[in-house]
Amino acid sequence: MTSPSRDKKLEVYRDAAQVLAAALEDFPRDMWQFRDEHGCWSIHEHIVHIADSEANSYIRCRRLVAEPGLELMAYDENQWASALDYHSVDTEGALELFRVLRRRTYELIRNIPESVWSNTCYHPENGDMTLADWLDVYERHVAEHVDYMRQNHAEWLKAQA
Repeated sequence: MTSPSRDKKLEVYRDAAQVLAAALEDFPRDMWQFRDEHGCWSIHEHIVHIADSEANSYIRCRRLVAEPGLELMAYDENQWASALDYHSVDTEGALELFRVLRRRTYELIRNIPESVWSNTCYHPENGDMTLADWLDVYERHVAEHVDYMRQNHAEWLKAQA
């Protein structure tokens, strides 16, 4: 990955908390628990997932930087949502956790040496991953979930008609 390309990804990564906060303003709080007829995650569940995912991302990044060659933890996000009863988790706390973890990781990676970007760890679902691969995943993660939230909101609007 070229430096200008990485710089753009780092900006998107850095700004994800603001993007998420702005998107959430478009969704009435009274619909955050809504699931469509297919049982897709509610906005509430997406928020909690984003925080849990960021906690995993935080550890994965640090392992890639400090302990290359070791294994990264995989997890079943649907099992977590169910077993950890995401609907009972405070979204404000989840959003704050996401903001703090994302900021701390951005502070770590924004100036790391070029050689570290090629550090590799094994991910049980994805195989070998470099730190650059990790950035590719997490740079787009929030935007993907915002898209899902918009779909959920559209389904909620249809249900209200």
